[in-house]
Amino acid sequence: MALKVPHRVLVAPSGFKESLDAPGVAAAIGAGVRRALPCAAVDLVPVPDGGEGTAEILAKATGGTLVPVTVTGPVGEPVRASWARLGGATSGTAVVEMASAAGLRLVPADRRDPGATTTQGVGELIAAALDDGIRRIVIGCGDSGTSDGGAGALRALGARILDADGHELPDGGRHLARAARLDLGGLHPALADTEIILACNVHNVLCGPTGVARVFGPQKGATPAQVEELSAALERWAKVLERDEQVHGLDVRFGAGTGASGGLGAGLAAGIGARIASRFDVLLDSGLSGIDLDSLITRADLIITAEGSIDFQTPRGKVPAEVARRAQRAGVPVLAIAGSLGEGARDVHDVGIGAIASIIPVPMRLEDAVANGHDLLVDATARSMRLLMLGSAVASRSKGRAKKRKHRTAA
Repeated sequence: MALKVPHRVLVAPSGFKESLDAPGVAAAIGAGVRRALPCAAVDLVPVPDGGEGTAEILAKATGGTLVPVTVTGPVGEPVRASWARLGGATSGTAVVEMASAAGLRLVPADRRDPGATTTQGVGELIAAALDDGIRRIVIGCGDSGTSDGGAGALRALGARILDADGHELPDGGRHLARAARLDLGGLHPALADTEIILACNVHNVLCGPTGVARVFGPQKGATPAQVEELSAALERWAKVLERDEQVHGLDVRFGAGTGASGGLGAGLAAGIGARIASRFDVLLDSGLSGIDLDSLITRADLIITAEGSIDFQTPRGKVPAEVARRAQRAGVPVLAIAGSLGEGARDVHDVGIGAIASIIPVPMRLEDAVANGHDLLVDATARSMRLLMLGSAVASRSKGRAKKRKHRTAA
């Protein structure tokens, strides 16, 4: 009896934070598919989501280039980062990937305190693009190791953040508890005629019970006490931004995307007039990337997407949920593979993901899973494909047996 297997598989993942960027995840999944289904056609489409790998993906897709720059890293030490000068129809646009300058992977494990880290390097990347003559900048927000409300980035662009005595505040989100005034008089002059777009997860807000300090602070190393300290500091920062902002009417505390990248969204929207937009609208649907994901979806028999952790946050604007939403419209089944399955993982079935799988086959330390992410992902994909083939064989056999019974009954 013939075995029905997918002839064309679309691999459309995000990255695994601190382990593999999106292109690396796509390559590993592709290898796993080919191990189990050597004759399948596999389309590798790492999805740019604003996090690690976004600048590289867009530069490659548009025929652009990466421009290396040494900037201030999240713990105050120099790091080698880059921004992308796009090519083709998007020539003249730059992509600044905030994770390149202030990502969590740049924060040593023993120095993870989101109340102390800074986005200064992000502002330095923006300034480098401005100095190069770029007048349209897309900032990818994701995979951050910071929660300073964008204060460091604003400072690098010429702003001054002052306490009640007129003294400049040190770097770090916790010091925003003493913020009294935002002085924008010294901003980089090119900002006045530059379009800045923040491509972010619009579900993330700055303040309140679902604000960035409480939702993402623990992931970045904050203790419960530090979460509360940082939450109060960002509330104070929001009041300063609301009073001194350049964009009137912006809801700094609860506006869509204000909490992106530890509040970078709020700081740059209020401080330099950056426009907050859905990352998928900007990075996929605007023509910026040159990737026609919807057309690739309609050609596929199966879609495999992935992210580092599938949990209650996945339906809130993460790559697997976005891929599944588009796949549902085309009627294409979706498998999601994750580094780990967390609380609420089963809820992703409600957004169109047919099945989920973890790359971890046996209990292991997180450090080992991160270090061996590529091999674990290849193996997990191959296992999933073999299960799919087995399911197809069972379904095909059951259908054949039912057909024979029907013929006997008719006779």
